[in-house]
Amino acid sequence: MTTNPEPPQIPGTDPVAPPTRAQARAQSANAVPPAHTAPAAAPVLDDGTYPVLRTPTARGALALDGTWHQISPKYVIAEVLLRILLLAVIAVGAYAATTLLAQPWPWAWTVAGVIAVVILFELVILPRQARAIGYMLRADDIVFRRGILWQRMIAVPYGRMQLVDITRGPVDRAFGIAKLKLVTAAATTGVEIPGMTEDAAESLRDTLIDVAEMRRTGL
Repeated sequence: MTTNPEPPQIPGTDPVAPPTRAQARAQSANAVPPAHTAPAAAPVLDDGTYPVLRTPTARGALALDGTWHQISPKYVIAEVLLRILLLAVIAVGAYAATTLLAQPWPWAWTVAGVIAVVILFELVILPRQARAIGYMLRADDIVFRRGILWQRMIAVPYGRMQLVDITRGPVDRAFGIAKLKLVTAAATTGVEIPGMTEDAAESLRDTLIDVAEMRRTGL
């Protein structure tokens, strides 16, 4: 019967014992996961969009390092058209309430006037609001921001995305834009990116789905 000879030991050194299972598990738990890189942004994300994101310049403004992508200027045109249609509906309703009803409502035009002032104010600030809408693809999440006076910034981790949905209304289809909606397990972290071009929305949807699948599988 023969036995395998032990490897020769170098003089002046101590033999190194292999790690136990407990030590191996501890080393695995303490291992630093590989750093992720931000997904590559397709050039179509910046086609037909605003060139520069409008951000507050005052102290305390929210800022991040990275590339912001913006929405299409056609979003403003579509929103203006929708509000004009809403004003027309309000005017017709006020006229019907004061002339066609058996018991006319004299305050109808007053209420309609107040609503019209609010809508006109929204139309004035709408272009500024549109230029302040942007999103950024980072290594582990997508960041969405909007607002100048009241700023809002939301970071949605890729691994928590459950649904990426594209919505196109009749007016949106007429102007070639769409709304991208990100749904997560927490209802408060859902994000809607309006006014994207159709090609940009489809490209971003495919990118987010691919990255989310890789994050969930640990890649």
